[in-house]
Amino acid sequence: MSHYDIIQAPVISEKAYAGMERGVYSFWVSPKATKTEIKGAIQKAFGVTVIGISTMNVPGKRKRVGRFIGHRADRKKAIVRLADGQTIAALEGQA
Repeated sequence: MSHYDIIQAPVISEKAYAGMERGVYSFWVSPKATKTEIKGAIQKAFGVTVIGISTMNVPGKRKRVGRFIGHRADRKKAIVRLADGQTIAALEGQA
């Protein structure tokens, strides 16, 4: 798996933006990716030093349209802590 396959998108939320000030970034990642694969992908893609990773599996929500009930896909979220003083410049402008 390349780092493009592992990192799917940054998490867009108020809580994620509050963490960016402390050097903590959140990403949606591939459900099959391990912590070491995620760490390598972040370091390779953004050129930063990762000192900690927390992952969580987020179950998909049930959604209803009229009389039909559907289900969103399950996803995996990674919360990445960077070394002191490091930032990901590509995500800083979005806040």
